[in-house]
Amino acid sequence: MSQQQEQPRFGQTRPGHRFGMAGRMAVSKPKNFKVTIRRLWHSFGREKRVLPVVCLILLIDVLLMLAAPYLIGKAVDAMAEGQGMTGMLGILILALLIAYLADGALTMMQGWIMAGVAQRVVKGLRTSLFDKLQKLPVSFFDSRTHGELMSRLTNDIDNVSNSISQSTTQLISGGLMIVGSLVLMLVMSPILTLACLVTVPLVWLLTKSIAKRTSVLFKNQQMQLGRLNGHIEETISGIHVVKAFNQEQSVTRQFDEINDNLLRVGLKAQILSGFLMPMMNVINNLGFALVAIIGGVLAIQEMITVGVIASFLSYSRQFVRPLNELANIFNILQSGVAGAERVFEVLDEQEEKADAPNAATLRHPQGHVVFDRVSFGYRADQPILQDVSFEAKAGSTTALVGPTGAGKTTIVNLLTRFYDVTEGAIYLDGRDIRDYTRDSLRSSFGFVLQDTYLFSGTIKENIKYGKPDATDAEVEEAARMANADVFIRRLPKGYDTLLSENGGNLSQGQRQLLAIARVILAKPALLILDEATSSIDTRTEIHIQEALLKLMAGRTSFVIAHRLNTIRDADTIMVVDGGRIAECGSHDELMAKRGMYYQMFSSQFKHAEVAQ
Repeated sequence: MSQQQEQPRFGQTRPGHRFGMAGRMAVSKPKNFKVTIRRLWHSFGREKRVLPVVCLILLIDVLLMLAAPYLIGKAVDAMAEGQGMTGMLGILILALLIAYLADGALTMMQGWIMAGVAQRVVKGLRTSLFDKLQKLPVSFFDSRTHGELMSRLTNDIDNVSNSISQSTTQLISGGLMIVGSLVLMLVMSPILTLACLVTVPLVWLLTKSIAKRTSVLFKNQQMQLGRLNGHIEETISGIHVVKAFNQEQSVTRQFDEINDNLLRVGLKAQILSGFLMPMMNVINNLGFALVAIIGGVLAIQEMITVGVIASFLSYSRQFVRPLNELANIFNILQSGVAGAERVFEVLDEQEEKADAPNAATLRHPQGHVVFDRVSFGYRADQPILQDVSFEAKAGSTTALVGPTGAGKTTIVNLLTRFYDVTEGAIYLDGRDIRDYTRDSLRSSFGFVLQDTYLFSGTIKENIKYGKPDATDAEVEEAARMANADVFIRRLPKGYDTLLSENGGNLSQGQRQLLAIARVILAKPALLILDEATSSIDTRTEIHIQEALLKLMAGRTSFVIAHRLNTIRDADTIMVVDGGRIAECGSHDELMAKRGMYYQMFSSQFKHAEVAQ
């Protein structure tokens, strides 16, 4: 990043990261299938205690299903001998009916249990992922789109859920059924068993061949879905800008391009995995035909009975069906593992650097700030700030001005430890800010930004965001100090008015006044005002300026401004250019120097006079 590039404001991502990681990540199959499976197993936690119960249910269910073909064979032989329903045939049919009814009940029971297990496991994963996001540094979010991260929290987690609920029990029951059927088939007829096993190598080769290709496609499908979610989230959030610049067709074309990529990848994955079952059925039908032919020959030679053939065909189907299901399960696992891997990628990200072991809690800060030869770059080879030194006395107002991308916002990012300095140090009240706990440091700052963010909820809840235990009287007092009380009381439900996402049902000025009220209620020792009045009309600006003056009284304040008339009364004005402090002084001192600040100030007023 060059020095003249726009630096990220609070809550914004750096330019050049439209699709974040989803747009840049190389497509590959899961890096380590076995490791991911082990991590998923570890995530079961206490749910592992439920699995023995599920296994017991499955074992009983499998035994019943293994008994059913035997009963069918005996019933066929009984019918061939001419027995009636009142004899052994009736008992066999009743036993068969009970076995199938019990199978249905046990299947419903284990399905109900596993649905709960799957939901609780993915709830834990979702919670772990969300908690992890709270611990990651701002730089992580600067390099990814919100939609792509949301995709990991929703789509990828859902794929894991489907994988657990659909595959776990099928793997266990399938394995038991294969072993049980094989043993009984060997007991009944080794010759027919060999005929049945002829198809197994074909099934294994087919599964391996298709699974190898679908693993890559399912991973790519998840990444394309992340890109699509990122674009949708970005477009909806900026819909007013899209419409204002008539970019509907442009964003639609971009959507279509990403959607087409998702279609191509998803279609390949689904078609290729869809080939598996029909081809399996062809192989299985050939195997059944072979068993039937050989069984018929053996029956003619009176080596086996017709009932044995009937039982064997059922056993061979029960033996092959789990193989088919295992192949299908593997497709589900590929999608689930791809999703789990994307979740674990975030969980494995390096968290925000921990506080020093002896870090102190910042109590009652005075607000004396010193930058001592500070250098910093978002990338090691591209410095943004170089050898920056200045002092802001407690209770003073320091204004940061300069061209876009000069490093103004980077200075306050470092001050709040959203990033840590590369070289030098920043001191607050005579102590390196890295020696304070991050939470206590940030709670000492109040922010009023250009792009105010309000949460869905009531106006009261938004004002109380920084002080949840505040009383209604304190909330109303803060609103009065911020000149927001009047417009709030005009709303239908006053302080209980529900706000839409980001306060979309309020004007920009009203949102700024609420942001100021929120900071007033929190009573921070230091303030950061980032273009707080840049997009406000003149009349509203007067109300906001009055509120800001009340807010700034007695507090150390850092003001980032392009409209220089708003910072004329600042104690110190610093002109930041090219990552360095080009000029520093009061308004009158800088005007007298007739340097960069003078040129900027004069240029703005000339434009203002021309506009008038």
